[in-house]
Amino acid sequence: MTAPITIALKRLPHGEGLPPPAYATTGAAGMDVVSAEATTLAPGARAAIATGFAIAIPTGYEVQVRPRSGLALKYGVTCLNTPGTIDSDYRGEVKVILINLGTEPFEIARGDRIAQLVPAPVQRAVLDVVESLDDTPRGTGGFGSTGR
Repeated sequence: MTAPITIALKRLPHGEGLPPPAYATTGAAGMDVVSAEATTLAPGARAAIATGFAIAIPTGYEVQVRPRSGLALKYGVTCLNTPGTIDSDYRGEVKVILINLGTEPFEIARGDRIAQLVPAPVQRAVLDVVESLDDTPRGTGGFGSTGR
């Protein structure tokens, strides 16, 4: 296991009294994050759900926003843009984009666990514009070209 990084967390006024993101178990990869608001997601609806905090991620890292598997399996509620990326230079409120793919309205109460946050290192790239690319056995075969 690599050493943990430190991420500064600023509690916003509407997040007072809520727990900060936290690992549920010693083996958890993601920190559970809770909703700072109560709302209902109708079937097919999506919304950016407030968490009541902002963070300062160290340069060279991102924080990925990922769905909770229990919400997906039991209710059909998941995160859009998964995994979402919170960049190291963003200082606004963390929000979670949820969608209800289920058939029933989904109630979100203040304090409900709605997503997971996973810090990750960022590898930057330099693009080299060239006239041609090397050949591979796959070549230009796209979606589904390698079989089912």
